[in-house]
Amino acid sequence: MAIPLRMQLAVFQYIVRCRIQGVKRYPLVLMLEPLFACNLECAGCGKIQYPPEVLKRRLTPAECWEAALECGAPIVSVAGGEPLAHERIQEIVDGLIARGKYVYLCTNALLLDKHIQKFRPSSQLVFNVHLDGPEAVHDRNVGKPGAYQAATTAIRRLKKAGFHVTTNTTVFQGSSAEGYRRFFDDCMALGVDGMTIAPGYAYEKAGQQGLFLKPEQTKAWFREAFRGRHEKGWVFNHSPFYLDFLEGKRDYDCTPWGTPLRNLFGWQRPCYLMAEGEYAKSYRELQEATDWNRFGPRSGHPNCANCMMHSGFEPSAVIEAFSSAAKFLELARDYVAPASR
Repeated sequence: MAIPLRMQLAVFQYIVRCRIQGVKRYPLVLMLEPLFACNLECAGCGKIQYPPEVLKRRLTPAECWEAALECGAPIVSVAGGEPLAHERIQEIVDGLIARGKYVYLCTNALLLDKHIQKFRPSSQLVFNVHLDGPEAVHDRNVGKPGAYQAATTAIRRLKKAGFHVTTNTTVFQGSSAEGYRRFFDDCMALGVDGMTIAPGYAYEKAGQQGLFLKPEQTKAWFREAFRGRHEKGWVFNHSPFYLDFLEGKRDYDCTPWGTPLRNLFGWQRPCYLMAEGEYAKSYRELQEATDWNRFGPRSGHPNCANCMMHSGFEPSAVIEAFSSAAKFLELARDYVAPASR
């Protein structure tokens, strides 16, 4: 099971409650970036391209907790930058858990030895370790030899200490699907609870814009990489419907409001991936003052054309799963007995 059962039940109850109450747009995951500073310069990111005065800034624990309560999503993904570089990261995480949130702490794990003793294993906490593929690929993508070995060593230590651990992988141009099939085996051998994977999004500040896959390339790549996935025993931290979408077996438009982002500047419009115009001052303003019809591949927006990221399309998969009893049963069958398909 990719995530703790308690977390799965909390998300299920939250979605059912929103649907019963007639809530049209409900977020599933709050992306929280309490800092942009990082100890790596990954080719597909670009956060550390911000000027020094921005890289020195931090959200306070109180600002983080307020954002989580204001948004209402059951899961908070604490990212950045490198969250472990935040001087009060333990306080932030503990406060989110105390407020009933389930936390994914996203990290490249290079600072883990210094900070692991600050955290306690909990069904409400998952360490999400950045691992961009096989060793040579990961080290190249993050620009640091030895980063893969550091991350895998950290995963083993986290699992030994009793933490829930997932990996977070972004796929770029030139990646060998066959190499990633072996990588999936390696991750499962490490004992991870699940793997998160998606094609990269062409962030405006990313240093190498030629890295990113187009949709048809993405579908072809995942069809090859996922070949026989039901029989392989790989555990992905995704809805089976989203995995089908990556292979081109399902067609979704984006749900940009499903994974809102709160960072140093406020609530990013319109979504976690794309900043367009002024930041909203509150979550309510983000929801009510954004023309959501302008975004997603079917809208014709050029910055959405090639996106297949889980932040926008996983919520779409969830919406389909809850659209009818038949769809929900189909999803349940995929979760319970994937090898039977």
